[in-house]
Amino acid sequence: MNIFFAGRKENNQLHLSEEESWHCAKVMRMRTGEAVTLLDGIGNRYFGTLISVHEKKCVAEITETIKIEKRIMNLHLAIAPTKSIDRMEWFAEKATEMGVEEISFIRCKNSERKEINTERIRKIVLSAVKQSGQAYLPTIRDCVSLSEFFKLNHLSPAKKIIAHCAADSKKIFLRQIESQNLIVIIGPEGDFAEPEIEEAIKNDFTPVSLGESRLRTETAAIYVAAFFR
Repeated sequence: MNIFFAGRKENNQLHLSEEESWHCAKVMRMRTGEAVTLLDGIGNRYFGTLISVHEKKCVAEITETIKIEKRIMNLHLAIAPTKSIDRMEWFAEKATEMGVEEISFIRCKNSERKEINTERIRKIVLSAVKQSGQAYLPTIRDCVSLSEFFKLNHLSPAKKIIAHCAADSKKIFLRQIESQNLIVIIGPEGDFAEPEIEEAIKNDFTPVSLGESRLRTETAAIYVAAFFR
């Protein structure tokens, strides 16, 4: 069954956005009376029937609604964008399929890329939500400096973790996963600078090891997401 992202809801009807309507009418060539599944990104999965199909406006009549409860444990991944934008887009897609709740992008001293097109990332994430059937749309944050990220998340009650490669008495990541929310920051290919690690520790981030292998940035992030889930 085709899955679409729901737009405006009016009474027992769902109106698709212009972009989703184009995909429904022109790409999928769907017709009035066909069954569809719709997601709203906030936990509702709708089953319905198309009652109006137009390239700029498609409308579905809701026949059934299922409410998906949010997970008890949430994962917020913060990652330094790589020079290759393709690798970041791949990461965002796969992290979404795994059910990551929030993604932030951070600028570090050794960052290969200082900015990222978060609007494009949001489109990729939306597509991944529809493909995987995830009930919740991840929050995508604009790129900020590492120090600003610490300020924005200073009051968060989540367990805070920094994964880095420097040789010290880091804890094992898997032993840090408990029944609680996590914020995990992943550095650039050149790793975090020593002052950044010190700043993270001062902001209550626990240093962890992801194993003996030196992982690429996006691989490290997916490793974290996979074990968390």
